[in-house]
Amino acid sequence: MNTAVNLNVVHESEAQRQHARVKIPGRILFIARGERVEASLLDVSAGGFAFTTDRHSASVGDHHKGRLLFQIDGLSLGLDVEFQVRSIDSRNHRAGCVFHSLAPRDIATLRYLISAHLSGELVTAGDLLSTLQRENFTKPRKQGGGGGMGALGRLKAVTFSLGIFVVGIGAFGYIAKSLYGLYFVTHADSALVAVPSMQVTMPREGTVQSLVGPDASIEKGAPIASFNATMLEMLKGHLTDDQLTPANVEELFGKQMQGTLTSPCNCKVARQLVADGQFASKGDVIFELVPQDSLATVQARFPFRNLAQAKPGARVTFQVAGENHPRHGQIVSSNLHDGSLSADIRATIQPDEPLPSSLAGQPVEVSVDRGPSLDWLIDRALAAGF
Repeated sequence: MNTAVNLNVVHESEAQRQHARVKIPGRILFIARGERVEASLLDVSAGGFAFTTDRHSASVGDHHKGRLLFQIDGLSLGLDVEFQVRSIDSRNHRAGCVFHSLAPRDIATLRYLISAHLSGELVTAGDLLSTLQRENFTKPRKQGGGGGMGALGRLKAVTFSLGIFVVGIGAFGYIAKSLYGLYFVTHADSALVAVPSMQVTMPREGTVQSLVGPDASIEKGAPIASFNATMLEMLKGHLTDDQLTPANVEELFGKQMQGTLTSPCNCKVARQLVADGQFASKGDVIFELVPQDSLATVQARFPFRNLAQAKPGARVTFQVAGENHPRHGQIVSSNLHDGSLSADIRATIQPDEPLPSSLAGQPVEVSVDRGPSLDWLIDRALAAGF
């Protein structure tokens, strides 16, 4: 007989013979052709059972729902079953049936009854309850060829595995990069773009009016601004006490004189510090000029403990605030701040590519990579004879 049971479960004794027929006293109750039929069981197996019948109570192919009744330890045990009549032996009045859709608890009960009967053990209600309380089934065995998964299932499994692999690689790379930065990269405490500049100051108290535009290039001696000052300011220090009468002071204060500020070099205007028409005192810085042939550098401050990394000739990587790509350069000089026993080292970095003077004063992030580079690995490999 073939048993049609739940394929989602696998019994613990599945690898053993499943259909040992045993003669266990019992009865089967079911309805056939509108009549209640009660018959004695001839034998029972894990796949089905046989009962006594006449030629009118059952026919081959009939499906029925009934109840198997067993007498155990003075108690009546009933199992609700669905079955199909597969054969009828009219000579011996025997009908053979196969189970359909047995519940896991019913399967466990039948197997216990059959095993106990075959071994000659006495079936008790306590043993039966103990059998039903334990887990008698395991997960179904995997089928060959991908575990029975379809194409969509395999695709999901591969995608999930690939995602886990990518996340693992990303986490490993992040940790490796962090450890590399911790042990092989030295960062400057602070840095900025420095441009050698010249200052143009106010010679007298007065107002200023610029004659050039922002970032304008001017020749040496060319006028860059005009200023207005009172005659009293111009003659201050040259008048005697007799000339400083109230009338003369009022007259000199009312007279205005105009002067011109000129460029001390072939320069470019970096900043105008006093706005047009604004009053400035004597000595105030009006303009900051950058020589046209000057090159911007990066001034960086390193802790004294990084003296070996901030030495002249060391290669550095830096990025100016506001730029999206890093730049490279070389430390050309390093010294202690102000020539004293300071805890800081001031390093001057010469960029590989010229920096525009408009970046003067911009903050910079500087790092010194002292770890193994590709060139270092190639040199080591050549030295080893590879």
